[in-house]
Amino acid sequence: MKAAFQDQFGSPSILFINEVERPAIAPDQILVRVHASPVTQGDRRLRAADFPGISAVIGRLMFGLFRPRNPIPGTMFAGRVVETGDEVTRFAVGDDVFGSVDNSAQAEYVAVAEDGAVARMPAGVDYAEAAAVPYGAATALSFLRDVGRVQPGDKVLIVGASGGVGRYAVQIARHLGAEVTGVCSERHAELVRSLGATRVIDYAKQDYTAGDATYDVIFDTSSGGGFRAARKVLAPSGRYLTVYLNLLVLAQMLVTAVLGGPKVQGAVVLGNQELTRDVADLLAQGAIRPVLAAQFPLDQVVEAHAELEDRRPGGEVMVLIGSPPAQQMAS
Repeated sequence: MKAAFQDQFGSPSILFINEVERPAIAPDQILVRVHASPVTQGDRRLRAADFPGISAVIGRLMFGLFRPRNPIPGTMFAGRVVETGDEVTRFAVGDDVFGSVDNSAQAEYVAVAEDGAVARMPAGVDYAEAAAVPYGAATALSFLRDVGRVQPGDKVLIVGASGGVGRYAVQIARHLGAEVTGVCSERHAELVRSLGATRVIDYAKQDYTAGDATYDVIFDTSSGGGFRAARKVLAPSGRYLTVYLNLLVLAQMLVTAVLGGPKVQGAVVLGNQELTRDVADLLAQGAIRPVLAAQFPLDQVVEAHAELEDRRPGGEVMVLIGSPPAQQMAS
């Protein structure tokens, strides 16, 4: 089968298309014919070994000291089940599914554990749309619903509202009944409004921490060092959420958990089947929608990675793989 491949860490140019063996599945796995896989910021970090903060050493140990331990990139996918292991009962050949894996999604086939982060695609959702949502939507849902415990009527501010997590955070916060303010660049302001933000702040023109408004939750998807400034616009019981864990954030989490007042909360969100099903339900309800910025065939995977890295688009960059079936069988 054809697959994107890297035998070193580096820029998009180190990627190439390679012919590799089709995965052999275990009894508890399904084999998915992949039709779409996005290029995410996580993929960029793995490709370049760009691990932030305290994760730098851990990242190298996990993913390869000198070259990638797993040479096929891609962590999200959507496609059709073409084979099932002898012990599989939840999925059948012909099911259209989407989800996330640790690696190897940017290939014609990927093996996925039956109890992994995989779910059936909702009706009316195509492969590119389904492949776009697992990481960003699952992360936003976990932080806002489970960590920050957003309630109807809460005032929620999303920093990085046009990014891969931020776009879903705006929609999910709105779905949870919050009043949403988004922080982004001017060129993405209309997009963020269309996703559900009632107010948009252009970070180049206005410092969101300098206004009179206060917020119950600030979800910072762009950095992990903003609590000191954000604290003055947080409500007394407000929560500052960040996807970035570094020594400063960990210290602030510990101190604010003991002391009264606004809290710093962080987490590591790992894809699982329950969370993926929750995302599928949000898709089916129309509560979230992906934003697709560009699409490339598999043999242009270098260009796809460069698009994400160089242009910073306000939407998903999708790699399309093979010819999708004329009619999907999503349930």
